[in-house]
Amino acid sequence: MFKNEYQGGAFVEIFSAQGKNPGAKWKILGSPSVIWKEFDKEVKSFVFVLEGSSQTNKIQLPKENKQILGLIQRFLVLQIYIPLGQDFSTELLITDLGNIKRRLYLSTVHKELSSTPLHAKIPLFMIKRKIWCNLCIDLVAFTSEIFKGAVFQSLDGIIVSANCKLRKIFTLKCKPQDTADKDEKTEEYVSGTAG
Repeated sequence: MFKNEYQGGAFVEIFSAQGKNPGAKWKILGSPSVIWKEFDKEVKSFVFVLEGSSQTNKIQLPKENKQILGLIQRFLVLQIYIPLGQDFSTELLITDLGNIKRRLYLSTVHKELSSTPLHAKIPLFMIKRKIWCNLCIDLVAFTSEIFKGAVFQSLDGIIVSANCKLRKIFTLKCKPQDTADKDEKTEEYVSGTAG
C-alpha cells in the first residue's frame, strides 16, 4: 500500500479519524454498535471508538491479507486513549531484512515478555489509562532485541483491538520528543527493552 509511495518525509500517516469515511481502507471486524466514529471534546477532534471484546472487535490494515503496507520508517505512533479497567492490544506484522515475517503482539493482558523466533507477546502494563497519549513503538529496537539481531525492514500490517479511542496512527523517521509530564497529554515511548 505504501511501498511505492514517498516515505522520506518526517512522517507517513496511516490512519486519521477525520474525513467522511476514515475506516474505508481498513477491515473492520465488529458491529457498528461497538466500533464507531465520534467527536471527542477533550482533543477537539473526531476519533474512532473500539469497545467490547478485544478478540472480536478490531480494525486491520491492509484489508486483504495478501497485501502489505511496506512502511519503512523506524517509529510507529498511535494517538490513543485507553479507558480504566479495560484491556487493549495491537498486533504488528513486521518483515526483517531476511524477508522473514514476524508478529509483535502488544497487550495490556500480557504480564511478561515472551517470544518465539516468529512471534512475541509484549506487555503494555506501563501505558497510562484514562488520558490521551502518543504510544510510540521503536520497530528497529523491538525487531533487533526481541528477535536476536534481526534487522527491521518494514511494517507490513497492523491490527488495533478494543478497548480504545484512536485519533491517528503514523510512522516517524526520527524519535519524537518525549513530552511526558510536560502537559496534560502523555507520550509513552516503548523501546525494545521491555521485559
